[in-house]
Amino acid sequence: MATVESSAAPQIRRGVQPLRAGEGTSFIWRKLHSLLGIVPIGAFLLEHLLSNFEALKGPLAYGVQVKFLNSLPLVRVLEWVFIFLPILYHALYGVWIWLRGKSNIIYYPWAGNWMYLAQRYTGLIAFAYIAYHVATQRFMGVSLPENPYYAFHKVQAELANPWIAAVYVIAMIAVCWHFAYGIWLFCAKWGITSGVTARRRFAYVCLAFGILLAGLGIASIWAFVGPWYANAPVPHM
Repeated sequence: MATVESSAAPQIRRGVQPLRAGEGTSFIWRKLHSLLGIVPIGAFLLEHLLSNFEALKGPLAYGVQVKFLNSLPLVRVLEWVFIFLPILYHALYGVWIWLRGKSNIIYYPWAGNWMYLAQRYTGLIAFAYIAYHVATQRFMGVSLPENPYYAFHKVQAELANPWIAAVYVIAMIAVCWHFAYGIWLFCAKWGITSGVTARRRFAYVCLAFGILLAGLGIASIWAFVGPWYANAPVPHM
């Protein structure tokens, strides 16, 4: 009598792994990492894109916006507590998660695995871009907090290099993708969108939102490199 050996095939489940308690301290760190990606980092990204959109109105309007932001009470404390430190933690812990995780895109080429991989690489691009952008615009050259009306010319001079301009465009797309898909992951992991149908529908919302943000960012870049303000006078310091 022939017997058939039953092989226990591994079960691969689709979907997003939720954040569960009882997994040691990693549960807290992952919760914090996920939350910081939305608030305050995501909120800062929205503010930054809207502020940079003022460049379309010209150097004066952009300088007024930079002056307003730097005149906020305790702005240096806010800068470190709600921008620099959260971004640093989110980036470093994200790299740590990546080094411990697997994407399985070769053996299980599902969309979720490709999204996982794209999220990690766009995160690296975003962090490298933010570090470069903050270093050059905030800590090098003319100090913009003391000379806010020089801000447009400083960005314009940097983007005059076509390679730097190309890096800005690529990084802008990566940042907006990372944030939009991060919103989708946040809602899935925190149980806000429960069920396959809800997550699929919300994915289209996040995609449209990411395209909108990227459009705002690229339009702002064009304000600095386009012909409208090519001959704008350099303000006196």
